[in-house]
Amino acid sequence: MFLPAEIIAKKRDGKSLKPAEINAFVEGIVSGTVKPEQAAAFVMAVYFQNMDIDERVALTLAMRDSGEVLSWDELDGPVIDKHSTGGVGDNVSLMLAPMWAACGAFVPMISGRGLGHTGGTLDKFDAIPGYQTSVDNAHFRKVVREAGCAIVGQTNDLAPADKILYAIRDVTATVDNISLITGSILSKKLAAGLDALVLDVKVGSGAFMKSVDEAKELAESLVFVANGAGVNTSALITDMNQPLASTAGNALEVQNAVDFLSGRHRDPRLEQVVIELAAHGLVHGKLVKDVEEGREQARHVLDSGKAAEQFGKMITGLGGPSDFMQNCAAHLPKADIIRDVFADQAGFVTEIDAKQVGMGVVVLGGGRKAPGDMLDYAVGFDRLAPIGEKIEKGAPIARLHANDTALADEATARLKAAYTIGNAPQTPELFFGVIEQT
Repeated sequence: MFLPAEIIAKKRDGKSLKPAEINAFVEGIVSGTVKPEQAAAFVMAVYFQNMDIDERVALTLAMRDSGEVLSWDELDGPVIDKHSTGGVGDNVSLMLAPMWAACGAFVPMISGRGLGHTGGTLDKFDAIPGYQTSVDNAHFRKVVREAGCAIVGQTNDLAPADKILYAIRDVTATVDNISLITGSILSKKLAAGLDALVLDVKVGSGAFMKSVDEAKELAESLVFVANGAGVNTSALITDMNQPLASTAGNALEVQNAVDFLSGRHRDPRLEQVVIELAAHGLVHGKLVKDVEEGREQARHVLDSGKAAEQFGKMITGLGGPSDFMQNCAAHLPKADIIRDVFADQAGFVTEIDAKQVGMGVVVLGGGRKAPGDMLDYAVGFDRLAPIGEKIEKGAPIARLHANDTALADEATARLKAAYTIGNAPQTPELFFGVIEQT
């Protein structure tokens, strides 16, 4: 007989749970036979006692199998996806999905909304008139087949156990546990029916992981569990001590992505991260023989315009304007107040508090202060000066986009406080390693 209290007690006492026990508990969470207070006790026990890799694999698979698991047997290419642990100016998914599609992969990308100071991929797409981030399964599959990629939100049918458990973790101070984080991230991704997955684990002032050791621990857990669940996976550990793109804010990051895909402008650090993630995904999807060939393929589909074409197909397929790539600026919302932000002194940008840049966007209304908040998609910053850039006297460090004068003033103060100007140029690291299954 299945007794939830016995499983809770076993984990409370630091013992390893068997896959059958974890399966029964997760099934009970979804069916209601495990009560919310028992689920809360379970996640608290895991929080203090943690789980070994085998338990994490079992938890991830049980959560994945708590709802529908997509199958893509009809497609004639590998199914690839990417997950980022979140940052500021991180619009990588917007370029990466169509690049993989242009290389012959299929990308059913299930994305999320902004959390705290970090931007959300779905919020960026909501800035595009008509684009549907919530579609039925048939529509989702149609766009994946025809455009090669579709970026949408999680449906109620995918990993419902995760939604229940996350809501419980959110109110019981058990969010920041690597075993539970691993299960939450991967159950949603694996429910999309992937062949390959690439993870971008951020570290720094704008990331949830503040040290390289913390980021490495999470990356290893994600990689080992995903591979244990049968999906070819690796993780890049990348810097988030400054915004990745030169923009932060929903419509502004969409414009940045269109400029990137069309070749009008590519932020150097952003380009390096996009190319590396693309290359690793192509290797795991068995579309290239090694990472160097993957880099070449990624650059080719960018420079040839093939990736931009796939992006346009996806936008149209999900309800956006048919001429979006040609007339992006005409379709995206624009702020009433657009003005430069100046540093108080000349010199070199030596440090940026990326979290405070993100909070500046939140202050402007581009991020949520509370769940359910309506967003102002037009606001944010662009032309953000990166670390190492020389700031001449009277030259701006960024340009602000706002729709409220008082909020504009507060966001300006936050941005100026986020920037440190010094006398010597800095060259920060961008990559802190690749975690692969050995």
